[in-house]
Amino acid sequence: MNKKLTNQLIVITGVTKGLGRAMLDQFIALGHTVIGCGRSKAEIKNLCELYPSHHFAVVDVTQGTEVQQWANQVIKNLGTPDYLINNAAIINRTAALWDISEAEFSQLIDINIKGVANTIRAFLPAMLDKKAGMIINFSSEWGRSTSPEVAPYCASKWAIEGLSQTLSQEVPAGIGVIALNPGIINTQMLQSCWGQEAVHYPTPEQWAKNAVPFILSLNSQNNGQSLSVND
Repeated sequence: MNKKLTNQLIVITGVTKGLGRAMLDQFIALGHTVIGCGRSKAEIKNLCELYPSHHFAVVDVTQGTEVQQWANQVIKNLGTPDYLINNAAIINRTAALWDISEAEFSQLIDINIKGVANTIRAFLPAMLDKKAGMIINFSSEWGRSTSPEVAPYCASKWAIEGLSQTLSQEVPAGIGVIALNPGIINTQMLQSCWGQEAVHYPTPEQWAKNAVPFILSLNSQNNGQSLSVND
């Protein structure tokens, strides 16, 4: 049976805005069940009211214990996710590395790298028991290239590429792990770097119409690949 035609259980981090929000809308429109988390209590409340048959929680992905408690509840009440999409991330303010404070750098690393490791640590054991599942770690154009004034962000996304490659070598057959470059999208993150130039790129909603079917086409045969939405 074509996997895209069945109801898949999809966990997405960072669902309150940007790509996360656009993906959840599109997954739901295609008939799948979404479990999402974010840091904004107000936005999570709005999502719970908008999509009462889906499941949203306030979770700080930098806090391993908090992530584990969330994962335990999800697995107990809803089951093991078919897809774990690590989307939550921030970008540094555009500045030379020596002008980025230790606190700014640490916050970015905690969310962009440690947050991914925390969700994997929490959800992967259930996938291993099921012997099935896809882990999709969002990378970036800047996970495979570099530009000035985004050194912390580049470092974090290059790390995601390495983490994904290594994890793909550790998981057994039936599990897939990939790093996914979403491409260039007109998000708040891009606007913070490129200003008005960002308007020349697709909105998250436009992007999700192509990205979500592409994600649903991925399976364990893609394990270890570094992919882009336009591949």
